Amino acid sequence: MTLTDIIMAVVSVLLLGIAFMAVSSKKLIKGVIFLSALSMLSVVSYVLMKAPDVALTEAVIGSGMVTALFVFTLLSIDKGATK
Repeated sequence: MTLTDIIMAVVSVLLLGIAFMAVSSKKLIKGVIFLSALSMLSVVSYVLMKAPDVALTEAVIGSGMVTALFVFTLLSIDKGATK
């Protein structure tokens, strides 16, 4: 077993753990943060699988844009509900 295989196994376990925490979190903002972390860990796994184009796309769209969209949506819903 090589070092890359060990790192990939650790990243896979972390992906499963963070995915479970994202699904089971009670607050929406925590779920969004866990999904962002999940996306960043998937970027690491794509780099380990030697797919830098997919990793770059996931980093820009999955980690950046989607997380920002979720956060801005949660903030606007929260402000609208308090009025």
